[in-house]
Amino acid sequence: MAANLDFDVGYVARLARINLSEGEAKAFQKQLSDVLKYVEKLRQADVSHVEAAAHALPIFNVFREDKSQEWFTAEQALSNAPRKTNGLFIVPKVVE
Repeated sequence: MAANLDFDVGYVARLARINLSEGEAKAFQKQLSDVLKYVEKLRQADVSHVEAAAHALPIFNVFREDKSQEWFTAEQALSNAPRKTNGLFIVPKVVE
């Protein structure tokens, strides 16, 4: 199945409301054409013997084991807070 390599960069740029000069459009057209040709070349590779994988390398659980330990008390955590009340940090509203 051959990919359609006639891809109009100028049309897509207009859709995205990007102003490209004629030189930029020609350069991007060539670059995109090269990328699409390479993708078509990759499609021809026989991968029937390759097992499907989500990652190129094996992924293992890298998280540490949860252990309870002593941390800051509420008073220590709030000790340098510029604004606090009832054991809570007071922060500026960030949503409307």
